[in-house]
Amino acid sequence: MSNPIVILLLTAVVVAAVIALIVFAVRAAQRPRNALVGGGIGPELVERLLELKASDQFDQAVFLVRGETGMSHRSAARFVRKLRPSPPPPPP
Repeated sequence: MSNPIVILLLTAVVVAAVIALIVFAVRAAQRPRNALVGGGIGPELVERLLELKASDQFDQAVFLVRGETGMSHRSAARFVRKLRPSPPPPPP
């Protein structure tokens, strides 16, 4: 097992694995975080999204969420689908 070729190949595999893990970690760190966690979606944006959704412009609402928050298309579409207008205040 002390064959220099085997040792060289095993070293190359370990180095490649370490490099792959570093690349994965860097890409994960550069990915934008979900803006909902930090509260990046303000009431004005929600109001605009509800207007777009009400006028059957779902795709434009999704693109707006993606542009403002950096969410993925799937997460933004899920967010827009779940948006509901707030109920009117109760009468006094």
